[in-house]
Order: sequence, then C-alpha cells, then structure tokens
Amino acid sequence: MAQWNQLQQLETRYLEQLYHLYSDSFPMELRQFLAPWIESQDWAYAANKESHATLVFHNLLGEIDQQYSRFLQENNVLYQHNLRRIKQHLQSKYLEKPMEIARIVARCLWEEQRLLQTATTAQQVNTHTHTHTYDMEQKMKMLENLQDDFDFNYKTLKSAGGSKVQRFSVLQQIVTEMAGLLSAMDFVQKNLTDEELADWKRRQQIACIGGPPNICLDRLETWITSLAESQLQIRQQIKKLEELQQKVSYKGDPIIQHRPALEEKIVDLFRNLMKSAFVVERQPCMPMHPDRPLVIKTGVQFTTKVRLLVKFPELNYQLKIKLLHYEVLGFFFSSSRKFNILGTNTKVMNMEESNNGSLSAEFKHLVSSASLIVTEELHLITFETEVYHQGLKIDLETHSLPVVVISNICQMPNAWASILWYNMLTNHPKNVNFFTKPPVGTWDQVAEVLSWQFSSTTKRGLTIEQLTTLAEKLLGPCVNYSGCQITWAKFCKENMAGKGFSFWVWLDNIIDLVKKYILALWNEGYIMGFISKERERAILSPKPPGTFLLRFSESSKEGGITFTWVEKDINGKTQIQSVEPYTKQQLNSMSFAEIIMGYKIMDATNILVSPLVYLYPEIPKEEAFGKYCRPEAQPDTEFPDPGCGECVSRNIVFSIVLF
Repeated sequence: MAQWNQLQQLETRYLEQLYHLYSDSFPMELRQFLAPWIESQDWAYAANKESHATLVFHNLLGEIDQQYSRFLQENNVLYQHNLRRIKQHLQSKYLEKPMEIARIVARCLWEEQRLLQTATTAQQVNTHTHTHTYDMEQKMKMLENLQDDFDFNYKTLKSAGGSKVQRFSVLQQIVTEMAGLLSAMDFVQKNLTDEELADWKRRQQIACIGGPPNICLDRLETWITSLAESQLQIRQQIKKLEELQQKVSYKGDPIIQHRPALEEKIVDLFRNLMKSAFVVERQPCMPMHPDRPLVIKTGVQFTTKVRLLVKFPELNYQLKIKLLHYEVLGFFFSSSRKFNILGTNTKVMNMEESNNGSLSAEFKHLVSSASLIVTEELHLITFETEVYHQGLKIDLETHSLPVVVISNICQMPNAWASILWYNMLTNHPKNVNFFTKPPVGTWDQVAEVLSWQFSSTTKRGLTIEQLTTLAEKLLGPCVNYSGCQITWAKFCKENMAGKGFSFWVWLDNIIDLVKKYILALWNEGYIMGFISKERERAILSPKPPGTFLLRFSESSKEGGITFTWVEKDINGKTQIQSVEPYTKQQLNSMSFAEIIMGYKIMDATNILVSPLVYLYPEIPKEEAFGKYCRPEAQPDTEFPDPGCGECVSRNIVFSIVLF
C-alpha cells in the first residue's frame, strides 16, 4: 500500500501531527494529488545534487500540468484553481533553488515514515499485550487440567487393589505425569518471570522517565499467586507419595527413584518464584517532584513502595522489610559506599494500607544523608526480608532502579539527564559501569524521550516538526535523522555551537517555563515552540500582516519565549519581526497572554498600534488569548519590549533581530 494511503488510515492523534508537516512551502494538496509520483522519486539524492534536483523539479511541474488536465476534464473548478496557484508559487520560489524544494519534500517523506513507524509500534504493543494476556490465561488453564489429571490418578491408586504389576503401572503413570506437570510449571514460570514480569519492569523504567503509564500489577499478581498455590499443592502431593512408599515398596519402585528429585524441583520452583515476586512497585520519589522520580535531595523526604506478588493471606503482617543502604554504582570510587537513610527503615508488609489489598509496604518518611554528590553517580536502595512458609525459609531481596542523590535543587537538571540516559539505554538494573563509558543513543530514542518530557506533565507532546528542529540543534542540518547517533556529552555536557550552555540545560529550562508559566497556551496548541528561522520565515511570509507565531528563544539559557510577526514596510515589502524573549522574570509579573493582548509599538506617525492580529495560521488574537487575561487587565496597555526599554519609535522595533 502506498505510504500516503497508509497515513490516511491512522488515528486522529497521528493525523494531527501529519497536518503540521505541511505548509505553503510544500502544500498538503500537492502531496495528495501526486502521491504515487512523489513517493517514486529519490528526493534525498536530489537534495544533494543540483542537476538532479533541477530535473526532478521540472518533472514535478510537468506532473502538475497533467493533473491539472485531469481536473479540467472532470470540470473540477476548485481543484483547478488550487493547482494553478500551487504551481505559480513553486515556480516563483524554487525555480532558481530546486535543491531547497527537494530537501523539503525529502524531509516530509522521512517524517511521514517515522510517523507510520510510531503508529505501527504502538499498535504492535497493544496487540502484543492482548496476545500475551490470552496466552498466559491458556497456560494457567493447562496447568489446572494437568493437576486435575494427576489428582484423579492418585485417588485411583489409593482406592484400587490389583496385582503388583497393575500397581507399578499406575505408579509409573503418576510419576510421569508429575514430571510432566513440573516441566509445564517451569515453562509457565519462565514466561511469567522472564517475560511478563521483565516486561513490566521495563515499562516501569519507561514510565519513570515520562513514557506511557505502566499497567497495573494486579493481573500479574493473580497469575503468580495462582502458580504459587499450585506449587504448594504439588509439594503436598509429593509428600503423599512418600506416605505410599512407606506403606509398601519394592525393588524398582518409581516413587523411591524419582520422588526426591521431584520434591527438590518443586521447592526450587517455589523459591525462585517467591524471589522474583518481590518487586519495587513504586520507585523512590520526592513528593514535591512527582514528575522526576529517582532523583533524591539530601535532607528532603522521599517515598518508595515494595510489593510481594504472591498474595497469601497467611503472610499478612508476617514479613518485616528492611531498607538497608545506598550502594554506589560508578567509577568515581574504587569500591561501594554505604549511606545512612534517616527515618523509618523497617516496615511490616500488610494488605490493609493498599487500596487493592496487595501485600505491600510503603516507606513514606525517608531522608538521605549522603555527601560528596556527583550527578553521574548511581545508587541502589536495597530491600530485604525473610519468608517462613510451610517449613521453608526463603531470603528475599530486591533493589530500586538506580537513583541520583543531589544536595542542591540546581543540580536537578543534570541529575534528571542522568536518569533519562540510563533508563533510555539499558534495562539492566545494576549496570555498575554505565557512566564509565556512557553508551550512545540514536536520535529515534532521544526524540521519543524528549517528547515524553512534555506529554508526561502537559496535555501535548512534541510534533514531528518540533522534534526535527531539536534534531537540527543537536546534529546539524540533515535530511534524515533516523539512526543518527548522539553521545552523552553532546546531549548534556558540551555547549551548543555558538552558545555558552548545553542542549539539555537549554531544553530543561524551556520545559520548566512551559509547566510554570505558559501551560494553558501550550496545551491549546498555540505555541509552535521549536521552529527553525528558515521554517519560520517560510510559513509567515505568505501570510497577511499581523499574523504571528509563538516560539522559544534559542539564545536564552534560562528559558524564554518570544513572538514573531509579519508586517509590510512603506514600500509594501514583507518584513518578519521578532521581539526580545520574555523570561521567567518578566512572566512572574504578567501572564504571557496579557502581554500578547496588550503589546503595541509606535508606527511612523507615532501612533500606538498592535502588530499582532492573527495567531498562525489565522486565529484571531482575542479568540486565542482573551480568555486567559484577567478582567482587570487593559487590552490597550502599552507593553515595553523586555530588556530594551520603552519602544518610543517604530525604528526601534525595526532594529530588533530574531532571537
């Protein structure tokens, strides 16, 4: 199926991202009209070779003429008009610059492919989850049937008389069925612990760094509890075989030969299941920073919660959990260090504190007293307990995901970057050498995580176009960023080209700006945010004067937002103007919506006028921002440009450069 046809079948949320890819530079109508031909061309090659770009561009104009003829025969006046307008625009803009249109089309096609891949992956995950759920339920039923067969044969043996040969035959059948049952149980247990539980732990990692919320543990708890109950029943039945052996036995008795191995096997299965079932349900997190778990500040309370997925009522209030220490994982010290944790570091597991009645223990008032803080130094919190059940003693131990300890809140950005990088690139819970030589990430991985930083705390993630702009800041101009590698230093350590700060410091401050000052406008989709200057000029230039867009500053380390608008000079030439960025300091005094509604400049006749009329593409300013202004705010108030004093003449505005 053609790529364009596949795109049309996507869910609405993906179609909205598709719409953002297209503008007057490469209209969506043209993509629709010439979809098969466009997809058959090598635009990436044309984007790098001018002679081929010229050829493809002239072929494009020819295809437009052919499509126009078809519309003429169909008497489709509207499509004829639109296609004629598109051709005129392309000729006027790209006739002398065919490589530019080739780059635009190549990037759009690549972004379409990435969008399809994202949607397909999401669908596969949903299908995988449903399939695994069904398979696991079938496996549990299979175990029940095998156990029923064994029970029947065991009862038959106890009640039957018969010869020694008949008795031997039945005993042999029972032992064989028992071995088969244990093998099936081992298979199901590996599915539960090595696949289902491991998958849940990976999803927990992803959820910790802003990804989709992790699914509930209740279903997994039901399966594991059911399996544990079956194992204890099998253990009792193996003991009953010993009773039969004591009553009567003979040479070659299958019970004497196989019972010890069967009992050892079932005990090992039960021990391993119990150990796997002890998990950290909620990773360490400071209540004041719920969106940034796994970062702990010294002297500040944090919480965490452990859970046993074997829900036996007889274990209620029987398991004392000990929280032991921090263990350093890193290359800064030659051996592990232990830190004190102040507060209650022992809890008894119970079923009353949880809403769902799970067997768990929540630590609510823990405080770290660590020192010598390094934001790339990873620590583990260890939990231990002992289970005494039906004559068995089982030592249980589990660990938190690696945490970073900070001593000052200003260390939060770098600490959070460490958490992102670790959980993005590894599912190893104790990767002690991770930051000795941090692995590289691909742009596809980084792009997904960056979008999560917005979607996890707002109602809107990043569009493909916004992510492409960020990719360009990290990697430079490129037609296709998929598979491009990004180092830890490039992401977090090194300053961006021409800037005195790193990519992550800049982006993290923008995230903070969005959450604290412009959240409502971001959720409405009014903020274009990340857009290159070339793209900004391309989409604004064809628009009428007064059209403006909102974007983040590229020069403000602390996070800033500005607006760029279209106006005409006295000769009727289109001008693109931008105001100096507004930072958190200015937005503390007045909301950004009020600044936009009241912003005015002096025109050539010294009359105050508002250069902002329509939010791109064509939303009236009052419709977009009026509802976010306080009733007492005056819409005709003059707002000075931040940092440049009052604008007393139009010439001052003209001197403003793009930030």
